[in-house]
Amino acid sequence: MSAMGEIVSSSLERVTQRELDEAIKKHATFLKGIRGGARAVMKFKDLSGLHFRGADLSQADFTGSVLVGATLTQGTFKGVSFFACDMRHAHLNDACFARADFRGAYVAGANLTGADLEKADLREGKIMERGKKGELQDKAWPYGEKKTQKTIFTGAKLRETNLSGSRASAADFSDADLSGIIVKDADFAGANLEGANLSDADFTGSNLSNANLKASIMTGTVMTMVETGGANLNEALTEDSMGSKIEDLGKSLPELLADHTAWVATAGKEGERLDLSGYDMRHIKELGQYPMTALKAVGANFLKQNLQDAQIQSAMLDRADLRDCNLQGADLRGTSFKNAMLSRADLSEALLTPLKFSNPDGTEWLQRVNLSGANLRYAVLRGANLSDAILAGADLSYTILLDCDLRRADLTGALLDGADLDGSMVQGAIIDARYRDKF
Repeated sequence: MSAMGEIVSSSLERVTQRELDEAIKKHATFLKGIRGGARAVMKFKDLSGLHFRGADLSQADFTGSVLVGATLTQGTFKGVSFFACDMRHAHLNDACFARADFRGAYVAGANLTGADLEKADLREGKIMERGKKGELQDKAWPYGEKKTQKTIFTGAKLRETNLSGSRASAADFSDADLSGIIVKDADFAGANLEGANLSDADFTGSNLSNANLKASIMTGTVMTMVETGGANLNEALTEDSMGSKIEDLGKSLPELLADHTAWVATAGKEGERLDLSGYDMRHIKELGQYPMTALKAVGANFLKQNLQDAQIQSAMLDRADLRDCNLQGADLRGTSFKNAMLSRADLSEALLTPLKFSNPDGTEWLQRVNLSGANLRYAVLRGANLSDAILAGADLSYTILLDCDLRRADLTGALLDGADLDGSMVQGAIIDARYRDKF
């Protein structure tokens, strides 16, 4: 069952769109100080999937409520309490959350692109209640997943978000996209930023002491007057570690591809196979328009490239970094992605089926797409065709696999925690027993 399904079956009182619209109307009157208005107070309610109409709900209170998949886009939520809310996969882009209280909130996979979280409170938080004997105790979290006290933004999109002055000590931003964010004079002490994209982020004057920055992307990251004592920077990617430059090959990419195309067309008799293993491909303009059939690019860096509708059949991209790439509609048949990094990549409608080849004796064999050991956390594969693909040991945690074709795919040992597989076809697929209740 999907995350949305879990919320629908929660024990909280369900709010309808009509009821929310009425609350928004009364809150607008309240903000104007006109008689008949009422502050929007919706504590411990189920508001999943509702649309907030871009309204101004400043000073409202949603403590402990569920807003999974809700649309708060372009709204104003200054000083609003989202304390301990479940906001997974919510649409929060271009909204204002200045001074909002997100303590203990669960915002995994949400879209906060362009949002303003200046001076927001993202610290740990939990809700207490009186026990039978009057003693204070942790309030039980009523959903299928165990709710931690930390504020969780894992896998969230926070591109170009303003987090200046925010308090985010111990918050979890692992696998999140924070590229281009402004985080001046903020407290990120002890925060988890493992695997996060921090390229071009500005942390001027912030506290990152004891933060976990392992395997994060830190190209162009501004760290002026930043406290980093005790921080884990192991395997963090900087500009110096992004790989060799194409210019070092002595030919332009079109020239190299011309030789490669001849090599493909003549089955190796002419030209030369293009080997870009270990090269930095990030800054090649319109890369997706070049033919990349049979390309070899082991360990190459394609970070955040636009490869929509690209032709990358029968290529070798083992250990390549394709995080945050746009691979929508790409033809990736027969390509090897063993141990590649594809977290947050968009592979919607991509073709990841086998290529069929004939032997001299007339028999046929399949060259399957191989994603074994690949990291696909928070990737989007909506409508992708993965029939017969090898996904053994792949990390598909929190991946969107809606309406995918996974027939006969090998998912032996693959992680599917939090993955959304609604509408997917899995006939003949090899799936570990612990995940079979998802289908």
